[in-house]
Amino acid sequence: MPQGLKMHLPAADDLFSTQDERDAEQLERVEILSTDLIDDFTDHPFIVRMDAKMVETIESVGQHGVLVPCIVRPKADGRYEMIAGHRRKYASTENGILTIPCLVRNLTDDEATIIMVDSNLQRETILPSEKAFAYKMRLEAMKRQSGRPQKGNVSPVGTQFRSDEQLAQLTGDSRTQIRRYISLTKLMPELLQMVDDWALKTKDKPQIAMRPAEELAKLPQETQAWVLQAIEMGDCTPSHDQTIRMVKKHEEATARDEAITEDDVFAIMQEEKPNQVEKIKIPHEKISRFFPKGAPAEKIEATIIEALELRQRKLERDRQRNLQGRGGR
Repeated sequence: MPQGLKMHLPAADDLFSTQDERDAEQLERVEILSTDLIDDFTDHPFIVRMDAKMVETIESVGQHGVLVPCIVRPKADGRYEMIAGHRRKYASTENGILTIPCLVRNLTDDEATIIMVDSNLQRETILPSEKAFAYKMRLEAMKRQSGRPQKGNVSPVGTQFRSDEQLAQLTGDSRTQIRRYISLTKLMPELLQMVDDWALKTKDKPQIAMRPAEELAKLPQETQAWVLQAIEMGDCTPSHDQTIRMVKKHEEATARDEAITEDDVFAIMQEEKPNQVEKIKIPHEKISRFFPKGAPAEKIEATIIEALELRQRKLERDRQRNLQGRGGR
């Protein structure tokens, strides 16, 4: 063989299969697969919650089976990875159904990530934690797919859109909102759960709104752990103002090559906040008969306070009469 000449030999599979068979292998196809052979998507950011919608899905699958095939991709070990259909698979297992229709696709990691995120973003209720990790995963996949912009093309228009701008157009959330959600991935799991509980309005659980959560995400994990400890000990969560001051103290300490201390965190967390002063709520139906229809809340509150003051004065007069009565015996 002449020097430098390379011979490309066909692979063994190519020798014993036709081109049509090889092409068919690359096509997507619907197969009935055992649920035991399907693994969840790696680092799946969406939670299968037993909410009203999940109960409805379980009932529907129990009556009619899975009508829309899941999307899976084959793995090297002969198993499959779920791309879209985690809830349908869960509903099937809840009904004792051991197989499920699946659209089998050969997908790269980035292609699989994008389809997985897009299919789940169609749901009605998406938690902040789900958006946080889903947006992060999809944005990273988009950036890898698009590669670096061509030299000299610094314009964000045309085919060289910024990845976050593309994601904003696809999701309806602005680039700023997307960055805010992604910042939550730096929160401790326990604090991130409190953000989800805020979104779900979960009763009897500590809740942290988005804005203070974004500030807490700027703090080191050790400092976040102190915040969590203060929440558990004081049964209160930090306000936006408190988290801003924590971050400022952290930044000032870092500039001095120091670190914010546990005492700093607890001192800020122990302050009483107006929104956490105990409030008494009276059901409207219990007092509505005492007021004209449409009476403003301020008027109702003023009348109740006036009535209580009158009652207090009457109790004081009665007490004085009792004292005088005892003295006259």
